[in-house]
Amino acid sequence: MAVIKNIQEKYMREALKQAHKAYLLGEVPIGCVIVHAGKIIGRGYNRRNTDKNTLAHAEITAINKASKKIGDWRLEDCTLYVTLEPCQMCAGAIIQARIPEVVMGCMNPKAGCGGSILNILEMPQFNHQAAVTRGVLEKECSEMLKAFFSELRIRNKAEKEAAKADMPETHSKDPIGDRVENAEINADKMVDKKGK
Repeated sequence: MAVIKNIQEKYMREALKQAHKAYLLGEVPIGCVIVHAGKIIGRGYNRRNTDKNTLAHAEITAINKASKKIGDWRLEDCTLYVTLEPCQMCAGAIIQARIPEVVMGCMNPKAGCGGSILNILEMPQFNHQAAVTRGVLEKECSEMLKAFFSELRIRNKAEKEAAKADMPETHSKDPIGDRVENAEINADKMVDKKGK
């Protein structure tokens, strides 16, 4: 059991390295590796905003690379390691690729489809299921995501405040006074026209 845990942690650390690449791009830090016969054959990290592509998730990229390496869409003798529980698209791709084993870092209670919201990976209704291990290096995976979102909130707040400071003031602090003043100016113009 300790040997399996060590192997799982070894490859999850590789997935964390991929997640760090996404972090450096300003992307949600999710990383993935696919292992076949003790070797990493596919790596991926989230690039959705960078590539302007909905499909640029870590798991999809890793599956594409692994399929090219093996020369087959079926990844039947592989294990997929991912730092965050897969979404519905990625969980579906894992099942379609016939990946028999998935190892996850932390869960995604808002959008996860490997046990949180749905469990696409282990649904008996499909013709293929994956064995799932959850919580491998969970703390490290979760901390990277928390740090990213904390920094993102600070950055978004600063950008919002900077944009607000750059905007010219569109409304007077005394809109009623402005309307009275404008009415007086208009009345004066009308009197001037009549008087001429």
